[in-house]
Amino acid sequence: MQYLANPETWVAVGFVAVIGILLYVGVPKMVATMLDARAAGIKAELDEARRLREEAQNLLAGYQKKSAEAEREAEAIVAEARAEAERYAADAAAALGKQIERRAQQAQDKIAQAEAAAMAEIRGLAADAAAAAAEKLIAARMNPDKQSSLIADGIKSLGTKLN
Repeated sequence: MQYLANPETWVAVGFVAVIGILLYVGVPKMVATMLDARAAGIKAELDEARRLREEAQNLLAGYQKKSAEAEREAEAIVAEARAEAERYAADAAAALGKQIERRAQQAQDKIAQAEAAAMAEIRGLAADAAAAAAEKLIAARMNPDKQSSLIADGIKSLGTKLN
């Protein structure tokens, strides 16, 4: 029995005994249960991560949609503001044109009034000059006999003119 003196034999017997005890106690079953539990935990974490990822993608899509809507709304507001500014500019230009036309008409009216006043003044001065010239002419040609006959004729015709 020389194999019993060999230390390798005793190592082999010890190894088989440890394996036997581990199998008897149910260590492989416990290890399998622990590995299954660990696998289930990892699967649950992966499922949770997948769910969170989908939720994040849905949130991102929602925010992108809201962002696009906000951008479209901002563009619409800018376009409306530009159109309103153009309308105000057109209204202001029309009002300015009317005001310029009204002022031009007022200037023309003032010019016409000034012309009429100047013509009236010229006519008055001309009438005064004509009357003065006629007076000088009459005074130069009038002698005392003619004056007496004109006065007598005026007195005679006065009776017919008053009735």
